[in-house]
Amino acid sequence: MKRLVLFVIATVIVAISAKAQERPPHEIHSAMLYNFIKYVQWPNEGEAGEFVVGVIGDDNVFNTLKQWYDGKPKGSKKYVIKKLGNPAEAADCQVVYVGKSKNRDFDTIKGSITGKSVLTITDGNGLGQKGSCINFKVVDGKLKFELNQATVGAANLKVSTQLSSMAILI
Repeated sequence: MKRLVLFVIATVIVAISAKAQERPPHEIHSAMLYNFIKYVQWPNEGEAGEFVVGVIGDDNVFNTLKQWYDGKPKGSKKYVIKKLGNPAEAADCQVVYVGKSKNRDFDTIKGSITGKSVLTITDGNGLGQKGSCINFKVVDGKLKFELNQATVGAANLKVSTQLSSMAILI
């Protein structure tokens, strides 16, 4: 009986993993971004207002986030998903996702948020080392993420140990 239960559990896990692999990358990135937010604390967490997630360089991620999360509550705040027209608009966000097509603008984005509590999430080789808080990275064919602890600290954000333990730490 015990073997049967273990077999059923293993089968379910494999099925769930296979289903996740079938999802388009923008849906996976959107779901992961939302989950990252759950494990990060901002200095003004308890204040009412908007919690702005800006997206630049990936319309698919923007559209998915907008459809799934725009207007939903985040504690005493409300999610606002915003498509950024230029790097300077990042300064008005709590989270900024930089898609591959705008990786070249990362330094400008980083400059516009210096001294602000903004969680940057990127999808580009080397952007974790360049100062992104979280950077997606494929390792052995699997999507992983890097966490730049110094950048997170400089942004006055606190990351839970659960998130840190799953990351490639920089």
